[in-house]
Amino acid sequence: MIELDHVTLRTAHLAATRQFFIDLFDLAEGERPVEIQQIPGHWLYSGDAPLVHLIGSYGRGTPIDGEIIDHIAFRRRGYHDFIARLKARRLPYSCMSLKGLAEHRVFLRAPGGQLIETVFRGEDARRAFDDLGLEPTYG
Repeated sequence: MIELDHVTLRTAHLAATRQFFIDLFDLAEGERPVEIQQIPGHWLYSGDAPLVHLIGSYGRGTPIDGEIIDHIAFRRRGYHDFIARLKARRLPYSCMSLKGLAEHRVFLRAPGGQLIETVFRGEDARRAFDDLGLEPTYG
């Protein structure tokens, strides 16, 4: 099963973009994981789900008039099978474990260079944490 997890937008207009989504889509600002709080940005929630992630670009590598979607994230199951597929295809990837959310994330690039994030939760995250020798802080 695959589901859209969230969309991340890079913007030089961080405050205005935050307010736009809050005002027009009834999203509410919520907590961000401690592991990424050094990056300027906001997570905007729909209910208890962080649906829109905003990252401030401030002209670093992105033209101000070139606001972009930073990446797309899919939530899925089958962590070990997914990693085996990546390895079998010799696709480079990187990982991020967010112990505070009990999530494990795998990042890779599509053929056109677009960043794809795959989010594993629940038992799949626990399997990834076990592989890495990590303990989630909750869950």
